[in-house]
Amino acid sequence: MTDSSVAQSFEQALAELEALVAKMEGGQLTLEESLMAHKRGADLLRYCQNTLENAEQQVRILEGELMRAFDGGEDAGE
Repeated sequence: MTDSSVAQSFEQALAELEALVAKMEGGQLTLEESLMAHKRGADLLRYCQNTLENAEQQVRILEGELMRAFDGGEDAGE
């Protein structure tokens, strides 16, 4: 992936982020490579955070719909 490309999935972005962190921690990168890795890592982190926030919002919406359906079922039985 290039710096400007978008990750194809959360899992791929996370794997790339983990690989970047390992390279940076290894201390084998030049200063320029470290800066590029940091920028790419920040982009991947932002992508992963946004993806997780969207998933959490969808879960809250689904849980809200299920709770309304469940609550409606109890009221009808009383």
